[in-house]
Amino acid sequence: MSLLKIYTVKNYLEVYFLMTDIKHVFFDLDHTLWDFDRNSGLAFAKIFKLNAIDISYDEFLKVYSPVNFQYWKWYREERVTKEQLRYGRFKKTFDKMGVKVTDDIIHKLSDDYIKHLPSHNFLFDGTIDLLEYLKPKYTLHIITNGFEEVQNTKMDRSGLAPYFTTITTSESAGVKKPHSKIFKLAMQRAKATVQDSIMIGDTYEADILGAQNIGMKAICFNYHNAQLPDSIEVVTNIVELRSYL
Repeated sequence: MSLLKIYTVKNYLEVYFLMTDIKHVFFDLDHTLWDFDRNSGLAFAKIFKLNAIDISYDEFLKVYSPVNFQYWKWYREERVTKEQLRYGRFKKTFDKMGVKVTDDIIHKLSDDYIKHLPSHNFLFDGTIDLLEYLKPKYTLHIITNGFEEVQNTKMDRSGLAPYFTTITTSESAGVKKPHSKIFKLAMQRAKATVQDSIMIGDTYEADILGAQNIGMKAICFNYHNAQLPDSIEVVTNIVELRSYL
């Protein structure tokens, strides 16, 4: 057997034995199970039409996506409020595009986006099959930084709700991932411990480091191919989790 094969088998066995005590699987929602990018694009197409915004939503999204990412980072870090995030991401995007839009329209678009975002509920391919596989073996939970009024609607309309025992949002916890409090609250609600729990999420800082910082195991769903430390367990397709659990 080659050294490469020995190393691979050794790593597989280490991961396998690491996962044998798992009873509770905690998932992030957006960008992990719920296909946020696809659903968000459909929501923007709808609200631009409703509000007679005559720009390409594809071009809008190219500018909006990194702006939105930055605002969510600031939101996790308590540098902006929920209201500042909802307004600022639209305002900054339109400013970058050189499009003049009144504050009234920005507030209307922000409200319409939150209203219509859960109307589209595409999941990543293989999500339901994975949950059907996991549910008889583990107790499943959600930990999400999304807004309370939106996340529960997404869970219901997408068909995810029946698979999960608890849903912990940042608004209900009073803090956002990666803060330890939200993970501890989620485990308290689940009657779980760090030893018998694992976190699955797409964001290295919020999901993976947040979980690891309190001693919880974690796997990153790295569908966006971000550069991650070699020590992080990674899948690039959600169904690959079956190899671990």
